[in-house]
Amino acid sequence: MTGKLRRGLRRGDTETRRHADFNSVSPCPRVSAFVACGFTLLELMIVITVIIILAAIVLPQYQKTILATREAVLREDLSKLRTLIDQYASDKQKLPESLDTLVSDGYIREVPKDPMTGNADWTPDVGEDPNLPEGGQGLLNIHSASTDTATDGTHYNEW
Repeated sequence: MTGKLRRGLRRGDTETRRHADFNSVSPCPRVSAFVACGFTLLELMIVITVIIILAAIVLPQYQKTILATREAVLREDLSKLRTLIDQYASDKQKLPESLDTLVSDGYIREVPKDPMTGNADWTPDVGEDPNLPEGGQGLLNIHSASTDTATDGTHYNEW
C-alpha cells in the first residue's frame, strides 16, 4: 500500500477507503461495509435441483446394469456347474448325489452362491442315474432357487 492510502485508511477518509476497497486484492469484491462473497440460496437450489435430475436419470440405468451383471453371473455359474456334473459322471461312471459331492471329490472348492438369492441354495434336479444298472439316483441338473422374473420374461428357476 502506498503511504497516502495507508494514512487515509487510518484517518477514516471515505474516498480513500472506497478506493482501497476496489483496488485491494481479495477473492471477493467489497460492497459497502460488508463482504458479498459466496453463493446465493437460489444458486445453491438450482445446482441441487440439477444434481437430483441427473441422479434420477442415472439411477435406473445403474440398477439395470447391476441386474444384467447378476444374470450373466447366474448363467455362467449354471453352465460351469452343469459342466462339472457331466465331468463327474464321465469320470466316475455315475452321477453325483449332490453339489456337496462335487466339493468333497475336489471338482470345485466350494458351492458358489446364487447371485439372485445371495445364498448357496441351488435347486437340484435329482433323477434316475442311467449309468447305474441297479437304478440309483443322481444329480441330473441344477437351477437357481430364485422365483423372480428375468429381464427376458422367464423365471430364474427355469434356466
